[in-house]
Order: sequence, then structure tokens, then C-alpha cells
Amino acid sequence: MTENDGRARKLWLYDTTLRDGAQGEGIQFSLGDKLDYIRSMQEWGAPYIEAGWPGANPKDDELFAALRAEGAFARPGRIVAFGSTCKAGTQAAQSPLLQALLASGAPTVTIFGKSWGLHVREVLRADETENLRIIHDSTAFLARSGIEVFFDAEHFFDGWKDDGDYARRVLEAALRGGARGVVLCDTNGGALPEEVERGVRAARETCGPEMLGIHVHNDGGLAVANTLAAVAAGANQFHCCWNGYGERCGNANLGTLVSLLQLKMGHEIVSAEQLARLTHLGRYVAELTNTLFDERQPFLGRSAFAHKAGMHVDAVLKDSRTFEHIDPALVGNTRRILISEQAGRANVWERMRRLRRDVAKDHPFVAEAMRRIKEKENAGYQFEAAEGSLDLLLLDVLGADAEPFVLEDYHVWSDPARGQLDSVAVVKVAVGGESVHMAAEGDGPVNALDKALRRTLATFFPALEQSELIDYKVRVLDGSSGTGAQVRVLAETRFGQSKWGTIGVSANILRASAKALIDALYVVILAEQGRL
Repeated sequence: MTENDGRARKLWLYDTTLRDGAQGEGIQFSLGDKLDYIRSMQEWGAPYIEAGWPGANPKDDELFAALRAEGAFARPGRIVAFGSTCKAGTQAAQSPLLQALLASGAPTVTIFGKSWGLHVREVLRADETENLRIIHDSTAFLARSGIEVFFDAEHFFDGWKDDGDYARRVLEAALRGGARGVVLCDTNGGALPEEVERGVRAARETCGPEMLGIHVHNDGGLAVANTLAAVAAGANQFHCCWNGYGERCGNANLGTLVSLLQLKMGHEIVSAEQLARLTHLGRYVAELTNTLFDERQPFLGRSAFAHKAGMHVDAVLKDSRTFEHIDPALVGNTRRILISEQAGRANVWERMRRLRRDVAKDHPFVAEAMRRIKEKENAGYQFEAAEGSLDLLLLDVLGADAEPFVLEDYHVWSDPARGQLDSVAVVKVAVGGESVHMAAEGDGPVNALDKALRRTLATFFPALEQSELIDYKVRVLDGSSGTGAQVRVLAETRFGQSKWGTIGVSANILRASAKALIDALYVVILAEQGRL
């Protein structure tokens, strides 16, 4: 609870990832994805979850039918059906758009309508009086059914700047019709924070709705800033999408907003336990949409609390406040100390202490690790993205046995006439005192080698069957050498909830790949044994 104009008020999070977020380029949810997402958000504790637009497409019709069947509307976390007012020149009671919203069974409905005269004239092809009528009649028709109704004032800030009196009358029409609240939309995403603040304050002072929402797009890069400005001016409901998904440049980022509102502005949006799940959930939604997670995302990204410069690392290890604006654990994130040619002694020492706590900062091990790292990086290695290979190097410096197996020999050949599985790999691996041979076919030489290694080792290390290669990159380090250039191979492996990068460098792409793949298998085995 917070104070605004002398009155205690609660802020309500309104998640529109499944509807407005899904309008973003490259974002798509299957029916199963949507159901899984809604269950996850209800379990997390989102107050409002906009599920979709019933009647707009068969998938959303199936979604609401499935939600009714599993009793989802009775669970905490109100599911919202989204739609529009009735069309100009029609009656709300006969509108198939509104009938579909009621038939969905959703306990809350949000409908949008025009608040900018330009849209009324040029898009609806109606006059302003008719627009006010359909807004009032549509909200009244829905409200009479006993459900909670919100009205989305589309293009409100453009309309307010163009004709503030008419924009106000639009809000009043919806409230007279029985809407519990109105949502002020910066639909084009071009408003500035001071414009948003003035518009929200004017709406609150003239209309005084029980629920005053803010819904902004990020076309000017200000979606989060504009939402904060709206809350400061009196908005008590904020619309947002996980990872900033949404049409064009996206919507206000849910993880960033919740973190700022709670940790910087003192609003109690969620519990401490819910807050600590933000990073996990942001990554979960990225996996669900099959999109890359933005690692530079504020608060939740891997880079948000990553420290590279030696002076910075030395300071943050002495007092985290020197270069961290919050404790990363508050949002479920972690500090990362990056190792590169810019690394100082503090960087290497901190990373080494994860493996052996009793290593002193001035121990010769630290100096030896720094020497090897700089030597490797001079040869083309890059450990920022290969923390798995870095840990193996540090274990070797510490004298630990970090080789649970030895690749004694391997042969790989390809035959384009074989079809898709055009390559074969044969490996000879030593585990303990036993040597094992194995062959495997693959789609290309690297895939064949990876399969042969995993089949050979899975009998000895079953954890490998639970790991998977999720990314593989090759970079030419010196293009002037043509096909004889040194290449850097980066492999990313997932095991449980953890991910590691491993690296190999060679003028032979297969040899570089083998090094990265073997390091990845080493890391999985050592992690399963509790040594990493």
C-alpha cells in the first residue's frame, strides 16, 4: 500500500502478454502454451491475466472453452477476455462481438474504443456523438451481466492533446455505463513522460475512476518511464508484458516495472518470494515463445549484474553497493564475474574461490590462472561466453582431476551421397582403466561426433542423457587466411536449470568443435558430481 494525494491505494498488475504481447513480431503461443502460461501466472500470483479475444479466432475460442472446463475462472488470478465495443450504427445487445465476450465465461472483460476524434472520423467513419453512444451502451450491456468491466481508451494521449474535453467525455461515457475502471492507452507509443503525467492527472481529477489503468507502447523507448510517470500521477493499474513483448517495439516490460515499482518506489506489488521468481519466469516465457532471452534486460538479464573491469570487481567484492544498485538475489538473479584480458586479480580470485574457498587472493594459483587465461585469449579464446571451459582451466591450475574421461582417438568422415545422415564418427574413449569404441551417424561431422561421444559415455555417466546442446557458434578469427583461418567454436549446454558455455579454438574446425564438445561433457559430469 502506498500514499497518493493523501489516500492509501493499491497497485494492480495487469498482464497482457498472451494478447498484446502475442502481437509482437515473431511471438506466437499455441493453445497448450497459453494454458500452461495461465496456470503458471495464476500460481505466481498475477492479479489480472489477459488471455485473448474470444470470437476473434478459433484458438482463443478453444482456449476459453478449455479454461471453463478446468475451472480456471475460479482460481486466484482473474482471467480477462479482451474485445471491442459494438460497431457504429449497431445495438450492443445484438452485437456478436459482445455476445462472444459474455459467452467466454471470463469474470473480467476489457473492451477498447476510440478516444481520439481522428480515429472516430477516419477509422470508424462515425461522428463523435455516435462514438460516445456505442462506448456507453457496450459497457452498460456487459456490466448488467454482473462481470467486471474495464474500458481501454485507445489513443487516449493523442486524443487528449487534440481535444481534451472530448477525451474526458469518452471516459465518462464508459464509467456511466458501469465500467469499474478506464485504461489510458498510449497506443502509438510516442508520448513523453510529462505528457503522460499531465493526462493521467487530468483523468483522475475530472473522472475519479475506481481503477485508473495505464497501457503504453515502447515506440519511443519510454514505455517503462511512461508507466512510472502514470503511477506517480495516480494510475493504480499498470499493463505490461513479460520481456517487453508487444506490437512494433513492444510494451512496458513486466520484470523491469515490477522491480522498479517495488524496489525503487516502495510499492508492494508482489511478495518477496514472488519477486525472487522474476528472473526464472522471464526465461520461462522466452522458452515458451521460442525466442532468445535478452541477456542485457535490466534486473533479469545475465549481464545485469556482470562485472568485467578489474577495478569494478575489486570494489564490488569489498562492498556490493559500489557497482550494484540492488542485491541481484532479490529478483532471482546472480552476480557474475567475467574473465577476459581486461580481468584483474580480483576477477580470477573470485571465480577460483567458487571452486576452492580457501584460496587467498595473493596465492600463486591466482597468478598462474591469470597467466594461462591471458595466454589463451591471445590465441583466440574468449572466456566471457565460456564459463564452463574457464572453470575447467581453473580446476587444472588448482591441481584437481577435471578429466573424468579421456578421448584417446576419433575419426570422422562424410559422404554427401548418404542422405541426411551424411557423416559417421568413431571414437575411442578411456574411462578409468577401460577403453570403449563407439560409432554414430549424424547430420554433419560435428553432430556425428557429439552423438558418438554421448553414446559412449552415457553408460558410465547417465547424467549426460539429461543434458542437451542448445547452441553452437563458429567464428572465423582471421578472415585473411581464407579456409586455413583459426576458428573459435562456442557450444552452449543445458543441464537441469543450468547452462554453460564451452570453447575450442583451432585452424581445424572439427578439432575446435571437439574441444568445445568435450569440455561441455566434462562440465555436465562434474556438475552432477557436485564438483562445479
